[in-house]
Amino acid sequence: MTLPSQQASIAWTFHRHNSTLDLVFFGNFISPSGWVGWGINPVSSEMTGTRALIAFPDPNSGQIVLLPYVIDPTVKLQRTPLLSRPLDIHLISSSATLYGGKLATVHSGAAVQIFATLKLAPNRTRIHHVWNRGLYVQGYSPTIHPTNADDLSSTATIDVESGSTAGGQRNGVILTLRTFHGVINGIAWGILLPTGAVTARYLRHIQSIGPTWFYVHMGIQLSGFVLGTVGFAVGIRLGDLSPGVQYGLHRKLGFAAFLLGALQTLALLFRPKTTNKFRKYWKSYHHFVGYACVVLGVINVFQGFEVMGQGGSYAKLGYCLCLATLIGACISLEVNSWVVFCRKAKEDKLRREGLIGSSDKGSGIHNSLN
Repeated sequence: MTLPSQQASIAWTFHRHNSTLDLVFFGNFISPSGWVGWGINPVSSEMTGTRALIAFPDPNSGQIVLLPYVIDPTVKLQRTPLLSRPLDIHLISSSATLYGGKLATVHSGAAVQIFATLKLAPNRTRIHHVWNRGLYVQGYSPTIHPTNADDLSSTATIDVESGSTAGGQRNGVILTLRTFHGVINGIAWGILLPTGAVTARYLRHIQSIGPTWFYVHMGIQLSGFVLGTVGFAVGIRLGDLSPGVQYGLHRKLGFAAFLLGALQTLALLFRPKTTNKFRKYWKSYHHFVGYACVVLGVINVFQGFEVMGQGGSYAKLGYCLCLATLIGACISLEVNSWVVFCRKAKEDKLRREGLIGSSDKGSGIHNSLN
């Protein structure tokens, strides 16, 4: 059976009369000094709590060795190194071999087979399989595995008697939600909110459009925040569906951006009138929180590409082109604003000196920059 990630596969024979399972796992090394592991979790389909068998080249002899490990929470948080210890499951026998026989050597892409014979509890044939691979082994302690999407979804729940699997369907749902989460948040936090900030900064100085700029700005920002809220909720749901999988920086940036966006939305309810003496303080707050929200949102979009393993994808390239276009427009508008500002300042100076008449018309743009 092909497993849903890392091009791994598994085969087994279940002996119902004595509840014995003969199993072989097929995996691949990703570095000559790396490791490949397979295990079962007695409780749930997550890394924490997995009873694992991990194969790697012996630091002394270079021959492939297979040792038992228990993945407890301290290892997951990297507080302590992963040390080999006996498993508390009924493991009858285990071994590991490289594909190619005794002359085979460990290299990037080398195939390894992990054999195990286990005694299962009576009438318990649904097994939570967990597998992974890493780049390095320090002594006899495997180090943390890569944390891209493929490596963090290497679990499957298989009924060894019927052959049915729950992991494939579950991983399919998670993949769909992850894609939706990435697309909608990229549009909301990465495009709409920056565009709304640009409209407020540059359209408000055009006298001919009147207050239209405000409604355009508010419409774009509210649309972006509503979509961003949906994407944020999907992200929370993804966290619930993926116990043991954490993206610390991405999660913190997401919460910070959402909190700032919520504060901006609530600030509309307390917007003072233009004649109110507190209006200038509200504007300062609104500008600071707004720009901070935009910056955090854009940074988190790029962080999201890395989390999804799309750091070199065309999707990221397309987003970079959109963002570059927006930045280019900002630079052009900023230069134009300063040109108009300097021209107006010069005209005002000449008018005060009486060198030009007061009836000369300006450019239709306020002589102050926000």
